[in-house]
Amino acid sequence: MRPTNAQRATCRILVADDESLIRLDLKEMLTHLGYDVVAEVGDGAAAIELSRKLKPDLVIMDIKMPEVDGIAAAEILTREQIAPVVLLTAYSDQALVERARDAGVVGYVVKPFREAELMPVIELSLTRFAEFTALRKEVGDLRDALETRKVVERAKGVLMEVHGLPEADAFRRIRKTSMDSRKSMKEVAEAILLTYEMDISTAPSGETTDGM
Repeated sequence: MRPTNAQRATCRILVADDESLIRLDLKEMLTHLGYDVVAEVGDGAAAIELSRKLKPDLVIMDIKMPEVDGIAAAEILTREQIAPVVLLTAYSDQALVERARDAGVVGYVVKPFREAELMPVIELSLTRFAEFTALRKEVGDLRDALETRKVVERAKGVLMEVHGLPEADAFRRIRKTSMDSRKSMKEVAEAILLTYEMDISTAPSGETTDGM
C-alpha cells in the first residue's frame, strides 16, 4: 500500500552530499513527493552531528564525501541506532556494496536518479530498518544482528521466489514462525534455506519446489 501524503510528511529526511546541485535537486524531489527535508549537509561528519541532534527518520547520503565517507557515517548512525541510511552512489563496485551492507546500509539510489525512483527506495528502506531493529532486539549485539540480517534476507528471497510473497510478508512469515516455534529468526531462516537447497537438489529438472 502506497503511503499517504500525511504519512510522507511525517517522514523527516536529512540529505548529505558534497555537491550542492545534487543536494538542491534531491531536496526539491523529496519535497515534491511530500517528505520533510529537515537538513542538508556537505560532508559525513556534519551528517553524523546533525543526525544526532535532529533524529531524522532517514538519512540519504552520498557514498563519497569529505571528512567522513557515507559508509563510515552509516556505520556510526547504525551503531548508535539513530537513523537508517540510504546511499547515493554512481559505483557498482561489489566491494563497496559489501562494505555498505556490513555497515548497516538499508538502501541505495544510483546516480543519476529520477524522482519516480525515490519513493519506492525510501519506503522499502524504512521497512527494512524496522525489520533490522526487530532483529537487533532479538540478537542484542550489532555484529550478530548484521550477520543474522544477511541470512534472513536470503530466506526472504526464497519465500518471495517460491510463494510469490511481498518482501514485508516474507519477513512477517519468518518472524511468526520464530515466535510460534520459539526459535530465533536466524534458526528459522537457516531452516528455510536448508529446505530449499535440499528440494532443489532432489527435484526433477524443471520442477518447482515448495520451500517452507
